[in-house]
Amino acid sequence: MVALDVRADLDIELDLPGSPLVHASLRGKGQRLELQVDDPQAFAGRGDVPAIRSLADGLADHGISVRVISGKTHLVTLGATRSPWWHRRLTGSRHIRLGSARGLWTSARSRVRTDGGGVLPDRTLAPPATVFPLLPTLARRPRRITTTHAVRGGGDPRLVLAAGQDPWPGGGQSVFRLRKDSTTLGSGEDCDIRLPGLAELHAEVVLNENDEFVLVVRDPDTRVNGERTTRHPMRTASRVQVGRWTLTFYREEYADHGRPYGGRVGGEIGHQQPQPPRPSPTPMPPETS
Repeated sequence: MVALDVRADLDIELDLPGSPLVHASLRGKGQRLELQVDDPQAFAGRGDVPAIRSLADGLADHGISVRVISGKTHLVTLGATRSPWWHRRLTGSRHIRLGSARGLWTSARSRVRTDGGGVLPDRTLAPPATVFPLLPTLARRPRRITTTHAVRGGGDPRLVLAAGQDPWPGGGQSVFRLRKDSTTLGSGEDCDIRLPGLAELHAEVVLNENDEFVLVVRDPDTRVNGERTTRHPMRTASRVQVGRWTLTFYREEYADHGRPYGGRVGGEIGHQQPQPPRPSPTPMPPETS
């Protein structure tokens, strides 16, 4: 048993559909707490029984007892308490001690009541235990992958113009979304992204058969992450410099194939399973306003 020293000063309101608002307060310090409730019947649903037993067991493991009171009536004590055998027969737990006839009635009603599914959370809402091995970054064995391919061109791919470079006075930071298999950049009238001072066709962003966006350079005055290139796959945070303009590529991680398939198991330097090939080509999703 691991003893805890607790200081509690908590007010609770429970809003149940079709029922009046239920108020409760938890006060105390050390290992003895007191829970004051104005309507104990609100917690007497049949589905609450496992949660209350689990709570009582957890409190007992840490040497804590909670005395539940309604008005001036002691209903029940949960946790580290001595419970006679006949209380255990009624409550189903050796860590629940009944305090009065009203507490006995509430406990009995909760075990036979059929009109309520319960309002308290149970252990199914708790996060899972730590996975093994404890150092997954060092694990090299394959892991089962449960995610699937995103829709072709998914993940909201976009180019964002660097702050302070917007050519339209008073406008916000420009965002150019990549909604086609080919998006052109330049100063020509036919370009999808038009920026003054560029070549008529300066560069092109192409969506290839592997659902990756690739920058194809048409003018040598182009850099990606500070380096000159002629063809470069785009990854989230890739910085593209075309002439005097700087744009940054973004795509949500679930669809950015520069990120590990299925998430970062074990962190950035963990051994990752690569994304398998797409089953078949799919069309780009329709543009939405």
